[in-house]
Amino acid sequence: MTEPALPDVPWRRSLSIAARDIKLAHSVFALPFALLAAGMALEPGADAPSITARFALIIWCMVSARTWAMLVNRILDRSFDSRNPRTARRALPSGALDLRRARTLAAFAAAALLLGAAGFWTFFRNPWPLALALPVLAWIALYSLTKRFTALCHLVLGSALAASPLAAALAIRPHALIDHAALWFLAAMVLLWVAGFDIIYALADADFDRAHRLHSIPAALGPRASAWVSRLLHAACWVCLLLAWRAEPRFNLAFLVASLGAGLLLILEHLILTRRGLAGIPLAFFTINGIVSCILGAAGLLDLTLSP
Repeated sequence: MTEPALPDVPWRRSLSIAARDIKLAHSVFALPFALLAAGMALEPGADAPSITARFALIIWCMVSARTWAMLVNRILDRSFDSRNPRTARRALPSGALDLRRARTLAAFAAAALLLGAAGFWTFFRNPWPLALALPVLAWIALYSLTKRFTALCHLVLGSALAASPLAAALAIRPHALIDHAALWFLAAMVLLWVAGFDIIYALADADFDRAHRLHSIPAALGPRASAWVSRLLHAACWVCLLLAWRAEPRFNLAFLVASLGAGLLLILEHLILTRRGLAGIPLAFFTINGIVSCILGAAGLLDLTLSP
């Protein structure tokens, strides 16, 4: 069924509403790992203009990909969101954003990713980003559907974000995925880390999910068991961080200290959840995980820069 357009709302206003609704600033979760992986994949002696241009293309593609994935999520979940008191005020169910405009914005985000991927072929003779762009768009949109049939949806979301460091490395130098085992440990860390904190986020909707036959680990196992699954995933992600540190000879003290700090922050995240319950989710989910990604990305790039 088609939905009426909102001709009185300027496109600039629609863009602003969409950006707030999908929390564009939360691109920070995956972006530092993509930039870190790009730094790991750089060939020795790469010149500054080339590095700057390729990093700019990676940022463009990352923001475009996340915008696409989040808009698809909002579009596909709009009927569920309208029935959930926690999400009923989102842009689509509340009527603040027109469905046709949301679809148009999602199409523009997908086109922007294809354009950025084409830039690697045009300017750096690397066709792989463009060749894989459509499969990546399909994969990162899949999460929105997996909640309808599997409680492992959290791992699917984790894999979507874990693709970012691998894709960034591939865009810089395809052979880096063969040469650097640390890239795979970094991707595994992102997968486990994201799956762990997505379980925490899903605790708020466990009752709603059960009532509407949506699948999640909290809906299947309950809050206590789900908290333990999240803790185990985060313990495993911290082990992957240490393995990445050992596997990358250019990682030094900064990345080690950041990894230890990330481990402490993840412990703090679970302590907050234990003490404050659902009220602690905003701090545990958004703030702490944003800090984790930023300190790891910055420390890793610092070590790469200082490495002889």
